[in-house]
Amino acid sequence: MPDTTHRRFIEAIDAFIPEARMATDPLRTLAYGTDASFYRLIPKVVVRADDENEVSRILTLARQNGLPVTFRAAGTSLSGQAISDSILLVAGASWQGFEILAEGQKIRLEPGIIGARANQLLAPFGRKIGPDPASINAAMIGGIAANNASGMCCGTAQNSYQTVDSIRMVLADGTILDTGDGRSRSAFKASHAGMLQRLDELARRVKSDAALTERIGRKFKIKNTTGYSLNALVDFDDPFDIAAHLMIGSEGTLGFISQIVYRTVPSPAFKATALMMFAHIDGACRTARRMQALPVAAAELMDRASLASVEDKPGMPAMIRGVSPTTTALLVETQAVDFASLAANVAAIADGLETRLTRRTPDGGRTHAWHLEGADFSHPAIFTDDTDRGDHLWKVRKGLLPSAGAVRRLGTTVLIEDIAFPIHSLAPATLDLQALFDKHGYRDAIIFGHALAGNLHFVFSPDFGDSDEVERYARFMDDIAHMVVDTYDGSLKAEHGTGRNMAPFVEKEWGRDAYQVMQEIKQIFDP
Repeated sequence: MPDTTHRRFIEAIDAFIPEARMATDPLRTLAYGTDASFYRLIPKVVVRADDENEVSRILTLARQNGLPVTFRAAGTSLSGQAISDSILLVAGASWQGFEILAEGQKIRLEPGIIGARANQLLAPFGRKIGPDPASINAAMIGGIAANNASGMCCGTAQNSYQTVDSIRMVLADGTILDTGDGRSRSAFKASHAGMLQRLDELARRVKSDAALTERIGRKFKIKNTTGYSLNALVDFDDPFDIAAHLMIGSEGTLGFISQIVYRTVPSPAFKATALMMFAHIDGACRTARRMQALPVAAAELMDRASLASVEDKPGMPAMIRGVSPTTTALLVETQAVDFASLAANVAAIADGLETRLTRRTPDGGRTHAWHLEGADFSHPAIFTDDTDRGDHLWKVRKGLLPSAGAVRRLGTTVLIEDIAFPIHSLAPATLDLQALFDKHGYRDAIIFGHALAGNLHFVFSPDFGDSDEVERYARFMDDIAHMVVDTYDGSLKAEHGTGRNMAPFVEKEWGRDAYQVMQEIKQIFDP
């Protein structure tokens, strides 16, 4: 139940938030106590805000009462970012405005629009937004931007940080800033000159520190959502550009994103997909590394445990059944603007991987298949441009998380984390991760991920109702942090946002100097 401070806040917002858009009763607050993660926090009050003015007033009143606010769009967060034990501000149905700009070269989106809907709007222009998380059919723009979500194809080149043009935000003091609007910038300069000056000074100080600047550049060459986007302090000079890019990946801790303008990317209409099988994980990782220089849009790695979790599902390829414990698969896709370019891409991949290529055209020429045979493959790899077959192959990859959840032992919870390594370290890092699962007795763990980006996801099912299990899990997380940070200097969070699980390890990954910069960023935006 709400305490005295929360009751005071509720009484204040009751003046402008109708009862239908506010929940304080235990049943409805319980319903908002989870997101797509394994955490539960019951909010004291849930508020559905309909516009910027309401968000501004809510944040102002929360600040006056010393209460934290958490923002939620679709609630698809995998790491506990969309739950709170205080105030939960929900942006949904009333935040679905959009504007297509410059013949589809840009798009303005409000936070309640689902990512796939944005791509539907851009499809007539042959464009799409850059971020492509696996949850794009459910995740909303607010969470996609606030977590700097990426996915199978966008890597580090087309995520929200790289493709944001401007952001309209509501800050903790209730001020509204549109970094893409000259009048808004001028008004903000007049009212928040001190904040802009502090951002400018912080960026200059970071740039003058050669060691820190080098570390920031190196850390963001691979996927990294651990902590704040420190690369904004190195990549930009204008405080407004710095502010906009710091909002990306800030997980709602610096302000509310009410609009974002994306620079869109091409959406090739022609695709060919292949499932490549390898006898050992090092062969798959070696091939993925070579693919970085080839016209490959996606290369999804799946270990033997991953394949086993879906091999008995209807329609799964026969080649994934009954394979050896060391077998690893890569689901590979190449994309092009026309068929001739697609065929050329497949040929370039075959040549780059030093494989023998043959082509056949079944079904009266309606679809095409290219066979690749190479020393690293345990089975011939067949690229197909058949849409149904390609979609079916992607079901292998996209069915991993729900399949793992479906077979978990009663009373356990499904935990998913994502880490990243420089791709030259992907093979030994994957083997080390498998060894850690074995060391700590997590026999049901599966590993999959975006191999081109050196990005691994791992899923397992601990029982947090057992105190011994909690201790075991703590030891496992300490070992994970040591392996990722100390052995490989990788990212403890690659694309799901820092979240609650890795928050205690941010300073370990980045070091004291960078962590103090993050603390200063928080103070500048939300003192």
